[in-house]
Amino acid sequence: MGSAAVSPAQATARLRVPLVALLAALVAASAVLLGAGSAQAAGYRYWSFWEGNGKNWEYATQGPSLLRPDDGTVQGFRFAVSEDSGDADQPRRAPDFGAICADTPAEDGKKRVALVIDPGTSTDAPDGEKPPALRTACAQVAPDASSAEALAAVAKPLRYDDSAMLCAISGYPKSGCGEQVSGDSGSAKPSEPTKTTGDQDKGEESDGGGGPSVGLLVGIGAVLLLGIAAVVQARRRR
Repeated sequence: MGSAAVSPAQATARLRVPLVALLAALVAASAVLLGAGSAQAAGYRYWSFWEGNGKNWEYATQGPSLLRPDDGTVQGFRFAVSEDSGDADQPRRAPDFGAICADTPAEDGKKRVALVIDPGTSTDAPDGEKPPALRTACAQVAPDASSAEALAAVAKPLRYDDSAMLCAISGYPKSGCGEQVSGDSGSAKPSEPTKTTGDQDKGEESDGGGGPSVGLLVGIGAVLLLGIAAVVQARRRR
C-alpha cells in the first residue's frame, strides 16, 4: 500500500517543531558560551593613584614617579581589584590637606604633600594576606620631589617591578604586582603588565579584555553551522 500523501501544510507543521527546538538549543548554547567568556577576567589587583581637587578624588593621569605635586597637594593610593579607571575604588578618606598636615608646620625650602594610603579591604587582598589599616601622612620633601619620592618619605618600604610599576607600599602586599584576577574564582593568575600612559602604569591586555575571545567566537560559529546543516537536511527529506 502506498503511503498517504502529505500536504504542504502538514509538512510545514511537522518541520516546525524540530526547528523551534533547534533554535532554542542554539540560543541556550550561545548564552552559555558567552557567559563563560565574560566571567573569565574581572580585572587587576594593584595600587591606584589619585589626586584630591579640594573636595573629591580624581584618578591621576600620570604615574607617581612622573608627577611633581605642588605644596599643599593631597594625593591618595588605593589597593583594590578593578578593570580600569572607570571602576577603580577611591581612597576611603576625604582629601583634606588641613586635617592631614595640621601637625606638620611649613618649613622653608620644602613642600608639604598630604597622603592618604588605603590598603583596601580583605576582599581585594591577595590570598593569605590581611590589609593593614588605612592611614594618612604629611610628607615634607624638596620642592622638586615627585609623588613617588613623597610617598617614600613616609611609607617605606616600597616595591617596584622592572617597568617601575608601584607594587607595594609599606611592604603590602608581600608579593604580586598588577596581576590579573579571575572573575569566577577570585584567584589571581600571573600577568605581564606593561607601562601605559594615563593608566598609572597598570597593564592592559591587547585584546581589550571585555569581549569574547577568538576561540569562543569559533565555537559559537561551529554550533550555528551544525544547526544550519540540520535545517537543510530536514528540508531535503520533505
